[in-house]
Order: sequence, then C-alpha cells, then structure tokens
Amino acid sequence: MTCEPSSEKEGSLLTLSVLALVVGAAAGLVGALFRLALVQADHLRNVLIDWAHGHAAVGFIALVVICAVATGIAAWLVRRFAPQASGSGIPHVEMVLRGQAPPAPYGLAPVKFAGGVLAIGSGLALGREGPSVQMGASIAVFIGRAVGCSWPDWRVLLAAGAGAGLATAFNSPIAGAIFVLEELVQRFERRIAIAALAASATAISVARVFLGDAPDFQVGMIAYPADEAHPLFYVFGAIVGLLAVAYNRSLLITLAAAERLPRLPVELRAGLIGGAVGALGWLVPSLVGGGDDITARTLLGGESFVFVMVAFLIRFWLGAISYAAATPGGLFAPLLVLGAQSGLLFGMACNALFPGLGIQPIGFAVVGMAAFFTGVVRAPLTGIVLITEMTGNVTMLLPMLGACFMAMLVPTLLRDAPIYDALRELTLQSETKLQEAKKAGSP
Repeated sequence: MTCEPSSEKEGSLLTLSVLALVVGAAAGLVGALFRLALVQADHLRNVLIDWAHGHAAVGFIALVVICAVATGIAAWLVRRFAPQASGSGIPHVEMVLRGQAPPAPYGLAPVKFAGGVLAIGSGLALGREGPSVQMGASIAVFIGRAVGCSWPDWRVLLAAGAGAGLATAFNSPIAGAIFVLEELVQRFERRIAIAALAASATAISVARVFLGDAPDFQVGMIAYPADEAHPLFYVFGAIVGLLAVAYNRSLLITLAAAERLPRLPVELRAGLIGGAVGALGWLVPSLVGGGDDITARTLLGGESFVFVMVAFLIRFWLGAISYAAATPGGLFAPLLVLGAQSGLLFGMACNALFPGLGIQPIGFAVVGMAAFFTGVVRAPLTGIVLITEMTGNVTMLLPMLGACFMAMLVPTLLRDAPIYDALRELTLQSETKLQEAKKAGSP
C-alpha cells in the first residue's frame, strides 16, 4: 500500500467543497454517537461502582476484573484489527498527511469506536477527541477513495474530516477548523481552510441534533480582572509552561517504561492498568474516566484547596499511565482537567495572598485550560478558541493571551517538543526498528 494516491492533479474546488460537507456530516454523526456511547459507558461504570460498594470484597474484585477485561479487550481489538488505532490517533493522522505512513484500513473506525468506549468507559483517563479526530479522518479516506480523489484533494478531505471530528468532540466548530491549520498541517492552505470550515459546519449541525447546542461547560459570571491582577496571569502562564514540560516528559517516560517491562502481551498490560484504574474508581469514583465531570466541578469552584491539589496529582499520573495501555483514547480532555485544576489552585492562592484584588479563582481555572493545552500541544489559537467555545465565556480572552504566551514560551525555551511531535517521532522510530528487525530476520 502506498502512502498517497498516484494522481497529483487538483480537482474542482466546488466538488471538493461538496465532498467536505458530506465528510463533515458523516464525521458529525459518528462523533455524536461516540459521545452518547461514552455517556452511557460512564453511567454503567458508576452503577457498577455503586453495586460494588454494597458487596464488600466480592464487589471490589468484580469491579477490578470487569475493568481489566474491558481494557484488555480494547487493546486486543487494536492489536488484532487496527494497530493504528492505538492511543490518540492524531500523530498517525499527521503522519499520513505528511506522506510518512499509509492511511489506516477501513476497519479503524469501528475499532476506535468500540475500543474507545471500552477503555474510557472502564475509567481510563483518556479523551474522546483523539478517537473522534481519527474516525473523522478515516471517514474522509473512505469517501475520498470511493469517488477516486487525487492525492491533493484526498489530503484536503483527510484534514477536514479530522477537524470535523474535533469540532464534534467538544462542540467547537471554529476550534476544529483552526486545529487543522495550526496543528495538523501547520500552515495556511486556502483549499484546506475552505474544506475544514465546510466539514466543521456540517459536523456540528448534525451532532447538535443529537447533543444539543449548549456549551460543554457552564461557568458563572466572571468579572473582568483588575488591571493590577494582569501580571499574575503571566506568572501563572510561566508556571503552567513548566507543568506542561513535566507532563510531556512524564508521559514519554511512562511509555518508555511500559515498553521496557518484561515481555507482557499488550492485552495483559492493558488489563493490569485497567484493573488498577478500577481499584482507584472503587476508592475515588469521581477521579476516573475522561474527566468532563471533573472539569465541570472544578469550574464551579466549590472544592477545597487540599482536595483539588490531591486530585491534580492523581490525574497528572493517571493520564500518563492510562495512555500507556495502548488503547484508543486522546489527550485533550485530560489536559483540560489539569489546566482547570492548576488554574483554580493558583487563583485560590492569589486570592489568599492578594485579597484586595478581588480575584475570582474560577477565572484562572478557565484560563488554565487554554494555557495548559497550549503548553503541552503548542497550539495556542486552537486552545484559546476551544476553551472560549466550550465555556461560552469571552471575559477572559485577554488574560488567556498573556497566559498562553508564557505557557508556550517557557517550553520552547526549554526545548521541549510539542507532545504530538514527540509521539509522532516515537512512532516513526518504532516502525523503523520493526522494519530493521524484519530485514535482519529475512533470509
């Protein structure tokens, strides 16, 4: 299988736009069904945890075993049918767009869907956006091949489908289109911009039929910060930049450690992680899963400083450990949890140190979501627009700019690679080693 179709001729822009609308509608439908399935999976997990608490040791063991089996099945589906479905999937989409990897097989979408529901539903700290992005790209591949698109048009549809997936995952159509240009292709291309806007528009129109049109997170009234408080957002951004570096390196170290474990089958490794997460869910049900509920509670600002600090530390490592399970699942949603929690903690501390500034810790929580995303991914425009759309709040736009500036500057000065660049490089290295091993073993 080649990485690209043979034809290099661009087709009609009008035809391409129509195809992008179709891709977006299909991605929106699949993404909406995926979100609804995850809601049901979370509900079933909570019911199971409640049942387990009423049956002492037997309930605890049953919960751990069920989570382990479900996670192991998710890893088996990936290994058996679509290895490209492992993890976020965004690095693979970027590799395909760059011609560094062939497109995924048609079976990727159902594997990503089922595996994502099993893994995230078991409580792993993984996000829905990675699967949604990769499924959107996979739908674009299918449609592009079905109509015989040339490579340039096929590539445009792939990028547009991926953006439509992100738009559906977070009910954020503008961020979906920006993500395509800022992260996936990392430059402005007019044809891709047109297709991305078209796909995101139809994706969100279809998805809202099933999901509604309310922002994902509800925040209270946030007053514009006092002028004297503005320097604090720059300080906060610098701290978040350091936390982002620590998170990226922790994730990569955890992945490397998982690979160096004794030669355990990937299903067994995933099952062990799933079982451990199930045990954590029995102890603290509110801290497992993708994290939307945690972010929503954080944005309400009603939890104590100590609880938020402990929750932040647990989620910081839970995200890295969950990703090492090699099941379908993304990074965005767990990042938003950490960003909101770090912002709330910083806001609480500033409110105690500078009571005369009238600081609202929730404002820092909103800014923290964009800043942490920026520090880890290095896509500040996507982060700012994404959080603005998800919260429906524009009051904190200017503070976001300052915080995201520092959150991007600090990791760049420390020469820390953006997480998707690092994961893409890791994948390329693994594939190179595998090919060399095959050559060495051939007669």
